[in-house]
Amino acid sequence: MKANDIAVVYETDRIAYQVPARVSKYTPDFKMPKLDGFWYLEGKGLWTVQDRAKHLLVKKQHPDIDIRFVFSNASAKLYKGSKTTYANYCDKQGFRWAHKVIPQAWIDECLNK
Repeated sequence: MKANDIAVVYETDRIAYQVPARVSKYTPDFKMPKLDGFWYLEGKGLWTVQDRAKHLLVKKQHPDIDIRFVFSNASAKLYKGSKTTYANYCDKQGFRWAHKVIPQAWIDECLNK
């Protein structure tokens, strides 16, 4: 992003979401600019079951918020013995994702703000 002179801010916003029986808050890693507002970028190494559950709740309760993931290994399995990868899971749940690097198309959205 720096090479493209794109200003990003790190963990500045807090998005409220409700976990059954309690209200919780989620802090996205990066807030990225785009033409009609912004989107959030999450950098992920290990993606725990608790983290996946949180993101499903946030997506359900805030369907208008654009959260995207960049995984250090999108081919990692959800858990030992699982056939499902992080990438498969994202596809099934409707999350946008990338492997290791931010796709040029996502960077272009920031440049065209």
